[in-house]
Parts: sequence; C-alpha cells; structure tokens
Amino acid sequence: MNKTSSVSHGGCVTPSAFPWVPLVSLTGFAIASGYLMSLIPLALAPLGLAPHLAAWLASAFYAGLLLGATFSARIVATLGHRRALVMFLGIVLLSITAMAAIKGQGVWLLARFVAGVAIAGVFVVVESWLLMADSDRQRAKRLGFYMAALYGGNALGQLGVGYVGVTGNQPYWLIGGLITLAIMVPLFARHGEPRREEGHSARLGSLKSLRKAAYIGCLVSGLTLGAVYGLLPLYLAERVSDHQQVGAMMALVIVGGMAVQPVIGLVSARMSKVLLMTWLCVIGTAAVALIAFAGSQWQMGIGLVVLGAAVFAIYPVAITYACVGLAAEKIVAATEVLLLAYSVGSVSGPLLADNAFSGTDGLMTYLAVCLLSTAVYMLVMYVKERRQMPDLSAA
Repeated sequence: MNKTSSVSHGGCVTPSAFPWVPLVSLTGFAIASGYLMSLIPLALAPLGLAPHLAAWLASAFYAGLLLGATFSARIVATLGHRRALVMFLGIVLLSITAMAAIKGQGVWLLARFVAGVAIAGVFVVVESWLLMADSDRQRAKRLGFYMAALYGGNALGQLGVGYVGVTGNQPYWLIGGLITLAIMVPLFARHGEPRREEGHSARLGSLKSLRKAAYIGCLVSGLTLGAVYGLLPLYLAERVSDHQQVGAMMALVIVGGMAVQPVIGLVSARMSKVLLMTWLCVIGTAAVALIAFAGSQWQMGIGLVVLGAAVFAIYPVAITYACVGLAAEKIVAATEVLLLAYSVGSVSGPLLADNAFSGTDGLMTYLAVCLLSTAVYMLVMYVKERRQMPDLSAA
C-alpha cells in the first residue's frame, strides 16, 4: 500500500490515501447499532408490546435497507461520500429520537423502516469509499479494518444491555449520542474523500458480469444475519437467566465475527473465495448444531463464537470476490447491487425463521437449512470454476 501517495482533486484525493474518516465514523455508529440491535427485542415486553413484533421490526428495518439500496449510489454521486455520510447518519439519529419520544408499535415500525433506508446509504458510502483502492490486496486489507470496526463496535454495544439496561429513556439518549459523535467526524474532517467522478453510479446493465456466487453469498449473508440480529436475542433470553447474559452472549457472536477477519483476509488471498464461502457455510452449520444441542452455557458460548465467525465472514468474502478486477468507477454501483441482494435476504430472514421454522429450535433449524444448502451450491460453483480455469469470470 502506498501509505503516503495521494493526489488532490478539488478537496478530494485519490483512493490511495488511507480512509480513516469513514472507519472512525463507522465505529461510533456500530457501537450504537450493536446496543440497539439487542435493545429493541428485549424492550418490547417492558413496554407492553407483543414479542412477535420483534420479527416485524427486523423486517421493517431490512425492507428500508432494501429500498435504500436502490438509490443510495445516486445520492453519493450527487453529494459526494462525506456529505452523503453526514446526511444518512442524521436520518438515523432522527429515527432514534422518534423511538425515544413515542414508544408505540406504529411509530417504531416506521422509525425502523426509515432507519433501514438511511443505513443502506451508510453502508454504500463506507464500503465504496474503502473499496476504491489501488489493488485487490488493498481492498482486502481495508475490508478487514471495516469488518473489525463494524463488529468490534457491535460487540461493545451489546454490553449496554447489561450495564445501561433496556428500560427508560437512557438507552436511547446514549445511542443518539453515539450517532451524533459518528456524524461529527465526517462533518469536520475532510481527509481522504474519493474524487467525485470515481463515485458515479454505473448503469446496472454494466454490472451483469458480477459473479453469481457473489450475489448468492450476499443474499445468504442477509438471510442469516437478519435472523441473527432480529431473533437470536429472544432465542437466548429463553435459555439464560437475565438480560446481561443475553448481551454477553450476543457479544460473543460478534466477537467471533470480528476475530476471524484477519484470518479471512489472509486465507482469501491464498485460496478460491468460492471454496472459502463453502467452508464458512459448513463451519456455520456445525456451530448451529453445537448451539442447538449444547449441554451447558460454555458449550453454547463456543457455538455462538464459531457461528459469528462463519456468518459474519460470508459478506466480505462475497463482496471482495465480486470486486476482483472491477473498474473503480463501477465500485459504488456494485456495492449498491450487492447490498440489494443482502437486503432481500435480510427482509426475508426474520419472517421465514419466525413463521416457517417455529418451535423450540426453529431459529437453529432455519440457520442450518440456509447454511447447508449454500455450502452445496458453493461447492458446485467451485467445481465449475475449476473446470473452466483459467476463465474465472464464469464463476
């Protein structure tokens, strides 16, 4: 990586400047998001709201994410990465304020939908900013920092459930304060923003060459993570004694996802990314079985760490695979399309898990079906890729 090379273009620079602004902003956002992720399902009962609302709130959020993924790139192209990031985070802050002010089913569903739209924009801005690198190795390294900031922040935020609680207004003001800090970074720091012309959205037709395995990887990442975020806190709450333990166990899932990122960065550079996604799905299936049949909390804890390592790694591997050899001007549009695939899965995941796989271990059955079927698909695609070498574009 050319650590010192950067060329100024009207207040913006080439992609080679290290993008610390989106990473620092993302960290504050991720801490807030991690706390909110577990707060929402656990706060329903104290507020007198039905527990099944958790699945609908998760799906409302991901429906907003799906909608936001369809036009976020155009906003980034118009405003630039820094201004777009400030705007999207500002909308997230407004949604948190609405939830704190009016604790009712309709307002919360609308607030989560609006937050989903804005957070799609946050992801498009940050991911495309980081992916505008000079080489595939730089992209992999930057995505490692990205996933560490995202999952590390999420894990830290989970601890708020035990230390701050899930009742009263204090959790919402703390979350709002963290989002405000995340806004301040791009608002006042102008370092390393990509040139405006590099952020233009490409036509979707020009992205037909994106690899099918990348689409499926992002889709399955959404199917699994949507259910993990939306329903796993409730699954754990039925098996442990208090909310602090739920927060700690959710943190284990995210710590697993964060800890595996350096390993994924090294391994993905040395083996087929399709084969790597196959192994991640197999390992995730084994982790689901360990959680479902755990005889003690430490066995469940190990299973949660391994599950986090597997399911949180699929998306970065898939998006890195899609961007291999992709021109810089297509990065924003590619990020948008792949986020769209992720969002389709995320919208469907909580509802599928809640309705089609009901019962004591319905969530674990759902995750096992998703991961095992994806492992089979990725293995088939890997064999196809090997047969067509050196023409890898067909994968």
